[in-house]
Amino acid sequence: MFELAPVSLWLEDFSGVKRLMDQWRAQGVTDLRSYLMEDTQRIDSCMQQIRVLKVNRKTLSLFEANDLEHLVANLGRIFRDDMLAAHIDELMQLWEGKQLFTSSTVNYSLSGKRLDIQLNGSILPAYEHNWERVLVSIENVSERETAQRKLAASEDYARGLFEHSPVSLWVEDFSHIKALFDELRERGISDFRTFTDVHPEFVERCMQEIRIIDVNQQTLSMFASPDKPTLLRSLGEIFHDDLLPHFKEQLIDLWNGKQFHQREVVNYALTGELLHVHLQISILPGHEKNWDQILIALTDISARKKAEAYLEFLGKHDALTKLHNRAFMVDELNRLERKGPHPVTIIIGDLNGLKDANDQLGHAAGDALLRRVGEVLEKAVDKPYHAARIGGDEFAIIMPASEERDALALMDSIQELIEINNQYYSGSLLSLSMGCATSQPGERLEAVVQRADQRMYEDKREYYAGTEGQDRRHVAAKS
Repeated sequence: MFELAPVSLWLEDFSGVKRLMDQWRAQGVTDLRSYLMEDTQRIDSCMQQIRVLKVNRKTLSLFEANDLEHLVANLGRIFRDDMLAAHIDELMQLWEGKQLFTSSTVNYSLSGKRLDIQLNGSILPAYEHNWERVLVSIENVSERETAQRKLAASEDYARGLFEHSPVSLWVEDFSHIKALFDELRERGISDFRTFTDVHPEFVERCMQEIRIIDVNQQTLSMFASPDKPTLLRSLGEIFHDDLLPHFKEQLIDLWNGKQFHQREVVNYALTGELLHVHLQISILPGHEKNWDQILIALTDISARKKAEAYLEFLGKHDALTKLHNRAFMVDELNRLERKGPHPVTIIIGDLNGLKDANDQLGHAAGDALLRRVGEVLEKAVDKPYHAARIGGDEFAIIMPASEERDALALMDSIQELIEINNQYYSGSLLSLSMGCATSQPGERLEAVVQRADQRMYEDKREYYAGTEGQDRRHVAAKS
């Protein structure tokens, strides 16, 4: 049985080890581990006291030895390098009076091949007093250990990808939500959207049932949290009530069996900063049955949103004055013509003296005048009214649901603001000619614009008639 056993067996004599340990006890040693670590030569002394009496065929095959003598002569090549900790553990078990000892360590074949082994030793019956016969079995577990090392490396790699991903990652447990869904289906609920419309508290309950398993470093950075505990304690600051409609849509997707879905939502950093986020949810493979692991990826798209908002602003605003532009005016007039509210009053204004300012003082001076018009109109015009620059020196104010008296009052306010504005700027005085018109039932707004434009030109003629005969430079300075 010894010879033909499928594992490596060693019959050894540990009596020398026993005598050495008894000597150390007699010298007062109580903490063997510390005693051995003080001088590792003491470990070698123990190992040299072990005599190999016999090995079986599996041992010779495993370690690539011709016979027992060949094996014993080369034990230094078999037991080396990283066996120190294992030796200490084996000796500690014997020191503590155990009849059985075990260790996991590394041996080497005579050709130098690494062998991960599981060692089990037993002091044979009737030899407990002197340890003259100890049976040691060595199992080659290299394949298992190699697989475990590869698994550990794979786990480290996956953890590294998770922790250092440039995207905020959350692993969450939705299993309680899955259980709630199953209960609803058992009750015969089929139209989940209607159910949540009638029972909005169910959406809030589902949000409370989510358990966060882990988040990565980018999440902490993105939400300005110093650590994970702080983040988990502050979820109410990150996910405000305005997230509920988006979360409801996520629940509807899950109810309908969508394993992956995405949308844009709004979150908040712990500093209070608003974050526009592209959210992606996917149930991790192998967890489709109970939803106990769901991966949520959040990409900060705030910069993109700002860029889109700026481009949208440029599409509907004049870059110089920051007022709306002609394209906005055309769209707004078309909308008001279709949907109202009526009547619609329109003011057309024209900057006086812009050409003279450009010719005599340069275009920078003309641009400064235009910006000042923007300042005045932005201050004077409040929603639902809108001010727009519709030409080089021409402006319009759209006033839905208003009469001509409203326009006249607004024009007076604008003139007062112009006078105040002129007190704060040196050089060219700001002057605006204006005219207004109110829509009649069935009248096209294009015709209203034309009537307001005609009245503006009448006001402009009166303005220039009042400056007739003056030096053009004086006019430019005045205007």
